[in-house]
Amino acid sequence: MPYVNVRIIKSGVTKEQKAQIVNEITDTLVRVLNKNPATTHIIIDEVELENWGYNRQLTSDIQS
Repeated sequence: MPYVNVRIIKSGVTKEQKAQIVNEITDTLVRVLNKNPATTHIIIDEVELENWGYNRQLTSDIQS
């Protein structure tokens, strides 16, 4: 049972875009590893800007 966790910054990603992410990651696991799509789980976590940082800064400060 594959489990994939995708973390993205909460920034207006649509339901359709999330569905595409789930579909394409599942297809990749089926094609490359011969996994069963019925038991493949994809979790998308949307993280608030102030809870994500890089280059020693919070993303919310960089994008202000």
